[in-house]
Parts: sequence; structure tokens; C-alpha cells
Amino acid sequence: MRQEEVDRCQIQEWYPKFKSMSIKTLIHRLPESFVQYLRGDSGPFVLPNSVTGEDAFPNRVRNPVDEDDLAVSEGSGDESEEFPPPSFPELELEVKESIESLGGAVFPKLNWSSPKDAAWISGSGNLRCTSLSDIALLLRASDSSTHDLCHVYHSCSDKTLSRPQSFFLALRKWQPALRPEMEFRCFVRNKLLVGICQREVTTFYPVLLEKKDHLKVLIEDVFQSEICPNFESDNYTFDVYVTKDGRVKVLDFNPWGAFTLPLLFSWDELCEGDDEGVNFRIVESRCAVRPGLKTAVPYDYLDTSPGSGWDQFLRNADEELRRQTEESPGAGA
Repeated sequence: MRQEEVDRCQIQEWYPKFKSMSIKTLIHRLPESFVQYLRGDSGPFVLPNSVTGEDAFPNRVRNPVDEDDLAVSEGSGDESEEFPPPSFPELELEVKESIESLGGAVFPKLNWSSPKDAAWISGSGNLRCTSLSDIALLLRASDSSTHDLCHVYHSCSDKTLSRPQSFFLALRKWQPALRPEMEFRCFVRNKLLVGICQREVTTFYPVLLEKKDHLKVLIEDVFQSEICPNFESDNYTFDVYVTKDGRVKVLDFNPWGAFTLPLLFSWDELCEGDDEGVNFRIVESRCAVRPGLKTAVPYDYLDTSPGSGWDQFLRNADEELRRQTEESPGAGA
């Protein structure tokens, strides 16, 4: 994988070419001061001071008495330094204007990644943002964002840079009605579409069994007519969403291999397979879902010790899976 292949997958690079068939997006170049804030180089994590009075936790209760109790008086011997919250007034006002023009809510993305892994920390439990404070909270808590900021070129064979010269914040119009079963990852090798699979692999969607052949045709047609002629790399992946009326929307591009998840494939089989036809994979039964505990909080935060609520939940889940396996046709044969 080369640096230029990684660079082509930045949203500010591909979105202008596929704007007409993607989610409406407004892109802002980030000031270096905000980039350093996201990298955590300026001290402990505090939310930016908002010039508009917006707060990622608007309902939190502040008790002045309790705050006074925690205050450290001069000469107490505490050597910790105070880190006043940073402020990014110009960026905040630009972001506010963009959010309003996109309907009042967005989901954010840096050059390559959205902070999906940090949804647990938001007040809504998802990526819906209405202010710069919401966005900063998600980006600072996200390992995916850290990868963009610090490690994106690590797997490149011709690595000459440690990071891109500029970082961008893409604000994508919030889509509350998106159906996860209609999002797919597609794999392109030597400019040929070799694989398609559902993006959400921890759930069985019966509707995909009925629509699989039709979906394959729709995605192949869009690849041949729109994506292949306009995306310069030979090897890459792209994510799409199929709407209820059969339109295919481009969601994202990612490099081939490296940090991109192959989902229902492995990179070995994608690299070694023949070029005859497209292999379309879906989760075809409840017993075939890929392991994944979807809790909206980091696994380390869960109490799974014997007797805990999660321990009982997992026991019930195992029992239900065993029951379904025994009742399925041919079980025990």
C-alpha cells in the first residue's frame, strides 16, 4: 500500500467527485491548534470553552458548594497545574453555521475515519452532533480519530510522512432513518469488483436473503458506471448504502488491506481469489453472526463477573443460541 492510495481515500479528496451520489457534506480545514487539541498534546482532556454557550452535557448539574469542597487552596502543597479550557471561536462559528445549514444535526468525520467507536460517550449514544462541543467530545474519545491523527501512514511501503499536512472536519447531514442492513462494503482488486458483504456483521437480517441477488446487480452497475471510472486507485474498498427506491449512495472509501476491516472475508482470500465473478456474502442465519458484544460502552467498563447482570445476560444468550441450534433442521445430524 502506497501513501497516494491512502490519500485518495480522504473525504476531501473523493467527496467532490461523488457529491451527487453521497450524503450531503460540508468540509472544514482544521486549524493546527485544534489538531493539537485532538492529539492531546496540550494537557488533560477538557471540552473547549464555547463562545455560543453550547455544552456537550447541557443537563449536567453543577453544585457550587461541591466545587468549593474540591478546590485546592494556595500553599496546600498540590503541585498540579490548572489547564484552562481551550477556545476555537472561529471554527466554532463556522461549524455552527454548517450544522444549521444541514438541518441542525450532523455526524462528524476526519480525513478518513468517523468516531464510531466513541458513540458510547455521547449523551445520545450515537454520533449525532449539534455543536462543536459534541464533535470535540467524540473525536477526543475515539481511537479511530487517533489513528487518523497519528498512525495513518504506518503501513505504507513508501512512507515519507508521519501525518498529512492538513486535517479536515467533514460534517455529514444526520440521517436518522438509515437502515444498517442496507449498508455494504465492497472490495476492488486490480480495478475489478471481487467482493461485497454487509457492513454490520453482528446481526442477521432475513430481508437480505430475499434481496441478495437484486442488491448485487445494483451495486455492480454503480461500480461499473460511476465508481471505477472516477476513482484512480487499482486496489481499494468502498462502502455504499442502498435506499428503499434502489439508489446506491457512496458513503466512504478505504485503502486495500492495512487498517481496513475485511468483515465477512479475510484479506488472504480477497488477495488470492480468482477474478471471475463477485463474491457477495451476508450473514445467512443467527448462528452465523460474527462475535461482537454491542453494548455502546467499552468492554472494560462492563461487570461480567459471576452473578452480575451481564453474566446472566450472556448465559441467557448462550442458552437461546443452543436452543435455536437444536431446533434448526438437520441439527445433530
